Amino acid sequence: MATNIAAELMQHLNSRHLYPTATWVQGFLSTTRPNTPMPAMKQTIGFRLLTTDITTSLSPPASSVFPQDILKGTTTSRIVAGPVVCQVLDVEDIGNSRWSQVEAIEARERGEMTKGREVVRFIEQENDDPSAAVTPTHSKGPFKLLLQDAKGAKVFAVDLRGIDGLNTNMSMGAKLLLRQFDVRRGVIMLEPAGVQILGGKLEALDKAWKDSRKERLIQAAKAGGQTAT
Repeated sequence: MATNIAAELMQHLNSRHLYPTATWVQGFLSTTRPNTPMPAMKQTIGFRLLTTDITTSLSPPASSVFPQDILKGTTTSRIVAGPVVCQVLDVEDIGNSRWSQVEAIEARERGEMTKGREVVRFIEQENDDPSAAVTPTHSKGPFKLLLQDAKGAKVFAVDLRGIDGLNTNMSMGAKLLLRQFDVRRGVIMLEPAGVQILGGKLEALDKAWKDSRKERLIQAAKAGGQTAT
């Protein structure tokens, strides 16, 4: 029975281009109640898999990882069919100065948010209507991402189109599914039609990235000769 369940779960995940190792699936089953309905089990295993480091939890076919020569800088353009599942290790806003990003972080730390051209002070009250809260203004980028596939290969990617969900507020370790993507001189050019955000995150990576982001921006701005305004 357990073998049949594992096979059905593997088939379910494979249909979504996720190829977990047999060891990982067995580990999941060992923590799951035997009488759990299959639909609930499929939903849970998908959610848990997206919170893992894919370099240890996935074992995909060669067609589902980055080509071995993807970083070849002399190749002006090549289309990789994929689909490739990868995880986000870093996101950089390259459309705004680093000092302006530091100022935006500090404004949020002070509880200030932007509404149009106004800066408003936001103090959360217990009985406030959440729908009336002012939401922070998100940068439209463009953004540079550091992606990693299941084999551990790391490749930079650029989002010039403003793909919804790709920004500096996303979770580190989030999983992306890439199809028919163009690689130019070792850099992936992301297009909305070729990117599917699967979700998930790596808790430790996400916390460390967010905790250190302001300091990294300050150091990079100083090293790059940017001046605070």
